[in-house]
Amino acid sequence: MVNNNDIVKKGKRLAFLLRHDEEAFSKGMIDKHGWREVEELAGMGFSRELLDAIVATNNKQRYEYSTDGKLIRARQGHSINVDVEVTEATPPNVLYHGTATRFLESIYSKGLIAGNRLYVHLSPDEATATNVGSRHGTPFVIKIDCHRMLADGCKFYLSNNGVWLTKQVLPKYFINTSNN
Repeated sequence: MVNNNDIVKKGKRLAFLLRHDEEAFSKGMIDKHGWREVEELAGMGFSRELLDAIVATNNKQRYEYSTDGKLIRARQGHSINVDVEVTEATPPNVLYHGTATRFLESIYSKGLIAGNRLYVHLSPDEATATNVGSRHGTPFVIKIDCHRMLADGCKFYLSNNGVWLTKQVLPKYFINTSNN
């Protein structure tokens, strides 16, 4: 039986192993679409039972198995250059970005940038964005004018767990902000 402490602790480790393990990627242990062998992870202390628990309990639906169940990947959030096969899509007119107040000066200056990740992550609703922001400190939600971004040629992608992705959001697309 898997305990909650293992799920949390090993879940954080799994996030690194699937999204940021540059060495494994360079050695071909993570393929171009972000897939890594479940069997390999078993050798690192991730039983199938533990992986199943992490996948099932992750509130962001961050992970997925291949159809045959032999591979696992993170759906987004990578710093390694993988193609997780997101779909280009037309977003709603407004999306939300949750952050912490301590990042606002930089965000208002540079906009939302992917940093060491492949995409900026946007939420479909304010409650989700608030939850995301609260993980980093005092939450702050920025509303994004996606309608204007689309008109200006910006592209959006939809991950299969409902997270909207784009390369960058300039400050001119911020509708308004609200401290939650």
